[in-house]
Amino acid sequence: MTTVYISIGSNIEREYHIHAAVAELKKLGAGIRVSKIFEAEPVGFSGPNFYNCVVEMETSLQLAVLQQTLKQVELTYGRAPDAQKNQSRTLDLDILLFGDVVQDNSPHLPRSDLYKFAFVLLPMVELCPERVIPGDGRTVSEIWQAFEHTQALWPVEKVAC
Repeated sequence: MTTVYISIGSNIEREYHIHAAVAELKKLGAGIRVSKIFEAEPVGFSGPNFYNCVVEMETSLQLAVLQQTLKQVELTYGRAPDAQKNQSRTLDLDILLFGDVVQDNSPHLPRSDLYKFAFVLLPMVELCPERVIPGDGRTVSEIWQAFEHTQALWPVEKVAC
């Protein structure tokens, strides 16, 4: 079994899609833990705010199979096959960490979002503050402490997974 961290984001029917994604991930692994849901403004475009969270889970799936399965889940829940990076979406599922894998090909691991976005990093702090990022050597907490806290982000109290 491999410990995997997957980010979930949605800004279209947010609550429905976050819950649907968690339900789908439960079919792919065990020992699932879900961070709080955070609301964040879109980065790089104008649109409705996102709901974001991170799931920690154990899976026996190979990386390529997991990646393909996540893309299929996105399509099943209405994401356009030709969806662009900076636009509204029903569902966005990204592998942040896959065990201790470090690779430059797709999917790039660890995912660079860990260093760019508070809506990815803060849920990781909640789930695994002492987790060492492969290829980096710092813990999630150490990265958070060095992070520029300029992105608006707040917990969503009324919605839980």
